[in-house]
Amino acid sequence: MSGLTYRKMQLSDIDRVMEIEHKSFPAPWSRVAFEGELLRNHFAKYIVILLGGQIVGYSGMWIILDEAHITTIAVDPDFQGRKIGEHLLRQMMVLAVWNSAERMTLEVRVSNKVAQNLYQKMGFVNCGIRKKYYSDNQEDAIIMWADLDPNQQGLDRMEG
Repeated sequence: MSGLTYRKMQLSDIDRVMEIEHKSFPAPWSRVAFEGELLRNHFAKYIVILLGGQIVGYSGMWIILDEAHITTIAVDPDFQGRKIGEHLLRQMMVLAVWNSAERMTLEVRVSNKVAQNLYQKMGFVNCGIRKKYYSDNQEDAIIMWADLDPNQQGLDRMEG
């Protein structure tokens, strides 16, 4: 999709990130959690995706040794259905490769079929269940893993 750009998440982005977070999740992260990820977690890599200069989504991951763990990914519901989530996940996979990750993992609600379909399209496979993973309703999470292509080229330019 033309007009999409990416950049490292900044503290000044947190107001907009919190808007999307509250629109997207029944148990949203706190502002303090995002601040901690950006300021104190040396494993963390967080980016925002912009459309026409407006933040429309974000994602974060931890890179530990050769593994990347997606901690969060969201697209503003007002902008869903435009493949922005696919672009965002693809950029996270490229960023993981740039940071020497060979595999990527994430958890997804068993009820979130839209996200599961996206992850499967991007090469993730179901590798197990985390029972009662989500604190808001005790829903199980599917654990998914993907092998990353070490030859994957930077598909999209990161700003900043």
